[in-house]
This record gives sequence, C-alpha cells and structure tokens, in this order.
Amino acid sequence: MWRPDFPHVEESGARLKGYHRAMCILSNHYRGTHERPGLVLGLDRGGSCRGRAFRVAADLVDEVQRMLFEREMITGVYLPRFVPITLDDGRRQAAWAFIARRDHAQYVPPDQARAVALIRQGEGKAGRSRDYLAQTVAALEGLGVEDRALKRLLALVDQGDG
Repeated sequence: MWRPDFPHVEESGARLKGYHRAMCILSNHYRGTHERPGLVLGLDRGGSCRGRAFRVAADLVDEVQRMLFEREMITGVYLPRFVPITLDDGRRQAAWAFIARRDHAQYVPPDQARAVALIRQGEGKAGRSRDYLAQTVAALEGLGVEDRALKRLLALVDQGDG
C-alpha cells in the first residue's frame, strides 16, 4: 500500500469488507530471518479496512500480477484472490489481494505479547519489522486512515526501545 513497486495509472482510497489488516504473518525473509523471524501484515478474516486500490493499465496486468506473485508468494502464506472493494467515489470493483492463509505455518494467531516480541526482533533483507509497522501507520495516517490497533501495537513495540 505504501510502496506498491509497480506501474499504475490511478490510485484511490478503498474499503474492503470481510477482512482486516493485521500483523499476522511470520516473516523470515523480508523482515526477519529463520533464526529471528519478524512479523508483517496480512489481510485476515473478519471486519473491514480502508486502504488504497491501484488501477493497472490493461497491457501490464499480467506483468504486474506476475511480479506481485513472485514478491508475495515466496512461501505460499497468502491466498491471492479477487475481492470486492468500494472505492471512495462509491464505485464497486474487484481488486486483487493477498489474503492470509490461516492454515499456513507462518500464520500467527492474535497474541499481543508474541507480536510485540516478533516485531522487536525481526530484521531481514528489506529492513526491520518495527520500521515496516511504523511506515504502514504513517502511510495510513497520510491517507487520513487511523488504524488504532496498529498504532497501539507500534506504541507497545516502542515501549521496549530505549
């Protein structure tokens, strides 16, 4: 959402019902290692969330999907699928999203203490898990979206710094 890394011709605020944003995916590649995993976001069942939708030019759809699949599906922890969203202007669209697979070994059920520990320790080839969370919170705030659960989690992670 805050670093799409693919060409797009339009972006818009959007709401996704039936899923919420959660730090629920064990990261042993981008934001952690096998020895010291971190935690990253997934779309988990239940609730709803606001975010960004990106429209890709028709001639680039296959290329962008392939690139996203290669980036996000290195361990199969997500289920890529089309989900119904509502754009800020009221239009309803289908959007390609990566849904957290609860049956995967990298799925971490809600456990605040475990999440805080994993986020504090996680650092991988793309950086620290803590920074990923902070960048997400900042990007959401920049879009006028307050995710209280993520802000609260970041505050708990940062209580251990210093």
